[in-house]
Amino acid sequence: MKIGEREFDINSRTYIMGILNVTPDSFSDGGRYTTLDAALFHAEEMIKEGADILDVGGESTRPGHQVIAEEEEIQRVVPVIEKLTAHFDVPVSIDTYKSRVAREALTAGAHMVNDIWGLKADENMAALVAEHGVCCCLMHNRKEANYKDLLMDMKQDLRESIQLAKAAGIADDKIMVDPGIGFGKTYEMNLRAIRQVDELRELGYPVLLAASRKSVIGLTLDLSADQRLEGTLATTVMGVMKGCGFVRVHDVKENKRVIQMTEAILSR
Repeated sequence: MKIGEREFDINSRTYIMGILNVTPDSFSDGGRYTTLDAALFHAEEMIKEGADILDVGGESTRPGHQVIAEEEEIQRVVPVIEKLTAHFDVPVSIDTYKSRVAREALTAGAHMVNDIWGLKADENMAALVAEHGVCCCLMHNRKEANYKDLLMDMKQDLRESIQLAKAAGIADDKIMVDPGIGFGKTYEMNLRAIRQVDELRELGYPVLLAASRKSVIGLTLDLSADQRLEGTLATTVMGVMKGCGFVRVHDVKENKRVIQMTEAILSR
């Protein structure tokens, strides 16, 4: 898979997508990187620690989040993306489900769209991604945790997203999928989705696992969001063992080390 100018050999290793939330209300780091200087400093820090991709988000998508106007989201993310792409050679992803925000972010230099609704929330998103020839991450999501069979239903939902992508002209090598940990699932469902994340590889696309600091960890360990590093590392180890091509995390240095150790043991 090629994202921006970088080639990713997802068959031989697991890569890190570093989270850069430029929001005042994200569940874990809201308000920490809302100024341009703070965002750029943190981005540089993550790159030095081993981030392979930077994922920029301008609207919190935590449970009960406040939906913001497109214009405000654009004003948050575009200046950051412009600076990132001008000063660093790491691919940049825009975390949004709104095509107008994505268009402005891609114009600013973003190389990928990370859509928590798998192209289903905005009818213009798939065509936009195809038009720009960029990669997209199709995350599994539902408004309610209502399933007949969790994994079978997840795969079917993702097939629908994949079909939207292909119908719009998005190439197979520009698609990855995400099980959507913490979205439209109960606590037990989230644990199962992590445990069986390798089943999504049957779809034929790289898998991104994004469980960093999420509520499933907090509920398991009875810890606040800023105390969930060890739990996150456990999910990352599972991701590597299950063949995920990417993990999306807040704490790059620690996750980088645990990936290297796990891969050494597995001789991937």
